[in-house]
Amino acid sequence: KSALKRIRSNEAKRLRNKYQHKTARTHIKNLRNSKDKEQAQGLLNEVNAMLDKLAKNNIIHKNKAANQKSKLAKFVNTL
Repeated sequence: KSALKRIRSNEAKRLRNKYQHKTARTHIKNLRNSKDKEQAQGLLNEVNAMLDKLAKNNIIHKNKAANQKSKLAKFVNTL
């Protein structure tokens, strides 16, 4: 009985993780395509928060989040 409940909860968690990961990737893409520095700075704050949350919940590895935040910060500073 508990195995069936575990299957249901795992599926719900998988879909939620997938949604959060995909949303973060979309925001990263929008940030990379932005040309305006002010807008990019605002997006960078949003994306950093998303990456931190994904890393905290073990959806992505903490080092991957750190690498992406670093690269995006460099990108925004070069605008």
